[in-house]
Amino acid sequence: MSAPLSHIAIIGGGTAGWMAAAALARVLDTKAIAITLVESEAIGTVGVGEATIPPIQAFNALLGIDEAEFLRATKGTYKLGIEFVDWRAHGTRYFHPFGTHGVDFGAIPFEALWQRARMAGAAAPLEAYSICAEAARLGRFQRPATTGNNPLAHIGYAYHFDAALYAGFLRARAEQWGVRRQEGRVTSVERASDGAIAGVVLEDGARIAADFYIDCSGFRALLLGEALGIPFEDWGRWLPNDRAVAVPCALGLEGRTPFTRSTARGAGWQWRIPLQHRVGNGLVYASAQCSDEDAQALLLSTLEGEPLAEPRVLRFRAGRRARFWERNCVALGLSSGFLEPLESTSIHLVQAGIARLLEMLPVGGGTPADIRRYNRLMATEFETIRDFLILHFHATARDDTDYWRQLRTMELPDTLADRLAIYRASGRLYREADELFSKTSWLAVLHGQGVDPIGYDPIADGMARDEARTRLARIAEVTALAASRIPAHDAFLRESGAMVE
Repeated sequence: MSAPLSHIAIIGGGTAGWMAAAALARVLDTKAIAITLVESEAIGTVGVGEATIPPIQAFNALLGIDEAEFLRATKGTYKLGIEFVDWRAHGTRYFHPFGTHGVDFGAIPFEALWQRARMAGAAAPLEAYSICAEAARLGRFQRPATTGNNPLAHIGYAYHFDAALYAGFLRARAEQWGVRRQEGRVTSVERASDGAIAGVVLEDGARIAADFYIDCSGFRALLLGEALGIPFEDWGRWLPNDRAVAVPCALGLEGRTPFTRSTARGAGWQWRIPLQHRVGNGLVYASAQCSDEDAQALLLSTLEGEPLAEPRVLRFRAGRRARFWERNCVALGLSSGFLEPLESTSIHLVQAGIARLLEMLPVGGGTPADIRRYNRLMATEFETIRDFLILHFHATARDDTDYWRQLRTMELPDTLADRLAIYRASGRLYREADELFSKTSWLAVLHGQGVDPIGYDPIADGMARDEARTRLARIAEVTALAASRIPAHDAFLRESGAMVE
């Protein structure tokens, strides 16, 4: 029988490292299982991921974090979804909301009734049925209602925040709960006779030995990639962007909108993420189609306020490690893979890895069955998110640059091709097992990118057309009224105690 864990070493800090440290320390008895995090102040972090998706609420709740305190500490704002500008074609825009579109009617899904009505010219625009889309358009926010049968109960939200401040916020809690931080740069990794990691040696000669290791060393993947030799699966043929340039700027006239904006550009896309004290901006692009100098010039020319720092250029590859858990080591964050930040999934993938690690907490280094299951689940997580991201780039009418022409004609993964074929034939949407993105997300992006079905799901005929038309009209009417009555976003931040004054 394997010995129980007595020491977990986390190699690397940043958002991923301190998320792991805080979660483990919150759940485990740190007097029985020591947790050491090794990081070097001399090694910078990527630290530009400032937008999240709703599952982060569950992670913060696990840690017992008060929302207002968290937002003050990270200078955060609320997020109801993402606005996409110029993606389908120049001059177009659509909104990918959190929450839901409309409501299902028993076994008849909302989208089936809406597609049938849309084809007959009897439906409102899709966003009229989303409380998050309507509130975002008005610059308003509130938390979801917990009582009553009204659209306010269907609000879904996440956050924008300063990732470096979030890491520091988590570090304070993790250290309070017993995590020991070790300053230093890892210079070598020792292997045991069975191939497992035996220890790491720091530049000052100190040696850290543990039963289990978590690799949060960033793109380098010091443990999983370099020491254990797990190869990287490159997804550049589907997601060719391999650079990002980021720069914060002062808040402009638009202010603290409760949503992220993504604007398609000639060789990539640009993000706008409003925080309490500034705006995070970045341009993600393919270096084969755009030089670093041109990317910086474009980004700086489109800022709404004065730049607050020098632009930073980041290099990356889209893809994942062939395995995420090998022997006595799990990789989290950039060490495990990277999917560009179009749908704000980077922090979620860290969270998903932590959640599954807690579910399969190893005895010793972990059983082979646990390791296989973890790797299978995380591979599926990455691949379903990958397919959703590819959809944005492939389903477009844009042909104004080589970049867009290549993307719209690329060969798709079979999983995405099948999903598109089903939707185009019937408008039918589905969610595989517990995949991250819901039918609401798929419908918003499919319709927003111009993918409309030639037929509708026949289950819609279970409701008479006149009755469906009346119900849809009522949903849109009540949604608009509810959105008009909730507070302005800034007012809610102040009244809830989340704003740093």
